[in-house]
Amino acid sequence: MPLLPFDTALELALSGLCPLGAERVPLARARGRVLAEDLAATLTQPPFDASAMDGYAVRAADVAALPATLALIGESAAGARFGGVVGPGQAVRIFTGAPIPDGADTVVIQEDADALGSSVVVKDAAAGRHIRPRGQDFLEGDVPLASGTRLGARALLLAAAMNHAELPVRRKPKVAILSTGDEVVPPGSVLGPDQIVASVSYGVAALVEAHGGEPIDLGIAPDDADAIAAAIEGSAGADILVTIGGASVGERDLVTDALARAGLQLDFGKVAIRPGKPVFSGRLVSGNGSETKTRKVLGLPGNPVSALVCSVVLLLPMLRALLGQAGEDTARDAVLAAPLAKNGPRQSYLRATSTFSADGKRHVQALPSQDSSLMAALAKADCLIVQAPDAPALPQGSSVKILPLPA
Repeated sequence: MPLLPFDTALELALSGLCPLGAERVPLARARGRVLAEDLAATLTQPPFDASAMDGYAVRAADVAALPATLALIGESAAGARFGGVVGPGQAVRIFTGAPIPDGADTVVIQEDADALGSSVVVKDAAAGRHIRPRGQDFLEGDVPLASGTRLGARALLLAAAMNHAELPVRRKPKVAILSTGDEVVPPGSVLGPDQIVASVSYGVAALVEAHGGEPIDLGIAPDDADAIAAAIEGSAGADILVTIGGASVGERDLVTDALARAGLQLDFGKVAIRPGKPVFSGRLVSGNGSETKTRKVLGLPGNPVSALVCSVVLLLPMLRALLGQAGEDTARDAVLAAPLAKNGPRQSYLRATSTFSADGKRHVQALPSQDSSLMAALAKADCLIVQAPDAPALPQGSSVKILPLPA
């Protein structure tokens, strides 16, 4: 049976995934969350014409001819505006962020003026300078933050300035992660003969958490049908169940059989990608009538490198769909720093490192070995070069698409 093209597999993996419901969280706890609604400003910023510099608020007409001596009639500070009106031949001492007094239309910076007791001598000025007009940043009712925005430091700063104490965000997708295999033991164990340390679940959980999901560790199930079935049942509250290992054909690969008995509707099995061919996806439906819940299932290979690459190219798009970020293009353009050999019949994701040149272009080079067992090499890589099936060899300097690898 021919392997499924990757684009078709991704489309099937995303089918049926809709944005999760919204919840409101305090601003201080919203870092990393995704907005569930457009966020409108509740005020105008700045709320008044404000000074951009320390200096003197004057009328442009009074400083058309220089030097000009003006009478100082007061002071305007942030939080304490000058209450009068600036008239002909007058000036008000003003500080950064303070409201521009009525009558004034120009700020003279303090370096261009000399204070002489109750007057000030203006040596240099430009009409209308150093004033931040009301609403220069945003107006009440503007929507500077759109639904689907991931809330980082800059977005949270803006949300706070818009006077929002709580934010509507998508519920965190719950991703249950199940490792399988008699040979797999937790990190820190004293290893017996033929045992290996579980690593994939920790990498997948970190990816999930870093991209707005909530990982749920189902532990390690031995190669026992009943144990695997019990672990699958424990994922009933999750949005996505990720299984690790047991996806290949073999009498000890029991995961797909256990999922089938649990009612898995398989969307695909085995994809034309490298690494990660034995990846599969499907749906589990639990409950009855109006209480049914559908879990997406993503079966990852047991090979750690293959599993993490499949998580980047399949699991992360699934998370984005649940968070209302479906269709977000994470691919970037880059320039080959070394020649690239022709590709085989599967879509390849080559582990690579990158540097930036003085002109801002990203230059990438595939690591010398693409063996999917090399975890240290994966940790060294910072991106994946995307190579289409049967792509020809490319010389140095060619343009390629890459997927940045999360830290």
